[in-house]
Amino acid sequence: MGSIAVLIGLGGAVALLLFGLREVREGITAAFGLRLKLVLGLGTRTVPRAFLSGLVATLGLQSSTATALMTAGFVERDMIRRNRAQVVMLGANLGTALTAWVVAAGIEAISPFLILAGYVLRRQSRPATAGVGRALTGVGLMLLALVLLTQASAPMRDSPALGAFLGLLGGALPVAFGVAAVLAVLCSSSLAVVMLILSLNLSGELSPALAVALVLGANLGGAIPPVLATLGSAPAARRVTIGNLIVRAAGCIVALPFAGIFGDWLQGMGLRAGSLPVEAHLAFNLGLAALALPFVAPLTEALSRALPDTAAEGEEGPRWLDEEALEQPAVALVGASREALAIGDRVERMMTLTATAFRRNEAAPLVEVARIEDEVDKLQQAVKLYLSRLGADASEVDRRRAIVILDYVINLEHAGDIIDKGLVPEVEKKIGLALRFSEEGYRELNALFLSTLDNIRIAQTIFMSRDRKLARQLVEAKVQIRHMERQSAERHFDRLSDGHAASLHTSSLHLDMLRDLKRVNAHIFSVAYPILDEEGMLVESRLKAGAEG
Repeated sequence: MGSIAVLIGLGGAVALLLFGLREVREGITAAFGLRLKLVLGLGTRTVPRAFLSGLVATLGLQSSTATALMTAGFVERDMIRRNRAQVVMLGANLGTALTAWVVAAGIEAISPFLILAGYVLRRQSRPATAGVGRALTGVGLMLLALVLLTQASAPMRDSPALGAFLGLLGGALPVAFGVAAVLAVLCSSSLAVVMLILSLNLSGELSPALAVALVLGANLGGAIPPVLATLGSAPAARRVTIGNLIVRAAGCIVALPFAGIFGDWLQGMGLRAGSLPVEAHLAFNLGLAALALPFVAPLTEALSRALPDTAAEGEEGPRWLDEEALEQPAVALVGASREALAIGDRVERMMTLTATAFRRNEAAPLVEVARIEDEVDKLQQAVKLYLSRLGADASEVDRRRAIVILDYVINLEHAGDIIDKGLVPEVEKKIGLALRFSEEGYRELNALFLSTLDNIRIAQTIFMSRDRKLARQLVEAKVQIRHMERQSAERHFDRLSDGHAASLHTSSLHLDMLRDLKRVNAHIFSVAYPILDEEGMLVESRLKAGAEG
């Protein structure tokens, strides 16, 4: 019975640690999600900045897995250069190790304060403040979980059975390595396993060699969940996660035979009592980053050959508009909805290509935009014609759904027009005339590009799921976009007043791009209005009560 209680306590502590990690990740994403994406988007121009961006993003998200998936998504959309992605991941691995080191730094006493402060802040109405509060609560729970891990593992450390088991593992380091790797995969977190190893090491039951072998296993296991999560993604995304797994595996293979030497060397450095696992975790990732950086380019090239990009598909007509389904309105509406999603995917691709051309100052990505816009026009017309011939058996509910679909594809087509006829010529002008925005102006425009891409993906989800919470989130994003556009314009005029040469040369272009990005978002936001209107969550006018004309 005592053993069961110990296992439950240990499992509960690990669960609390994982929950705290999730709270930090979701809180930071809510408060600084766009800034973190800007860190990755803007921070990959050079190798040092790419490494630092991965480090900063992981310190914020508390998860190298989250950073890996975000980076893979950017690479898939051609927003981060391939060789820079592996550098980002080296920084992300170090970020996880630094997180473990900080959590284990003996600051558990401030856990109640962090939880209290987080509780107060997360009750605020501002999303950024509430997100910070959620993150603080998560950090407090992580520190509390470390205390519980230490307490729960205390009976195990005094157990002769555990001592014998650890003795067996100490004589079979590859087995210990495999056990830790499996645990990290099951937890989807190398950090949680390193904290568990730390709690077992506090009484000195782990030999230095065994502690290092377990930490190496946790590092390898932590690289596997991102690979599994991107199995269905494009080759470009899979190359990021597989490359990270290869780098970690190579480092572990090289380091494991020297685990005893490495552990004794760290132990001889006078570390904090019992802190060998987190110190080994940090030292391994520092060494891995230093040794792997020269091999990033060859690894990227090899992965590109092993996982080549799939050939781009040619122009397609409608795929889901089944003529025979017109007499079954429910089936026909499903097909029309899938076609609307296909149109949305094309508009997202147009925006991605335009953002890439803007960021890289290269015109090549823009060549494809006009072709995609032609497809969007033809598909939109096909959906309109298809829905106009819906069978006479269509109910009132079916007809309302048809109107929603029609409204969505029309707005998508308008958004595509703005990209093709507005943003593309503006980016071409920037490239053709070799115009350079000020550093602040570039960041502001890039932030709007990233926000627009996020909003398109959220709109696609809302269109199919009709999720009321997401719809509300998208409408709230409209206010954020409006503020971003207005503040950027105001800051731009301030720079003009200060005589910034770059702002003077790009003044009209900057304002035109702000306007067009805002217009694209306005069409995207429209998908949320029917859902919120049905719930009675919209008002007829934005005028304050009592306002006179």
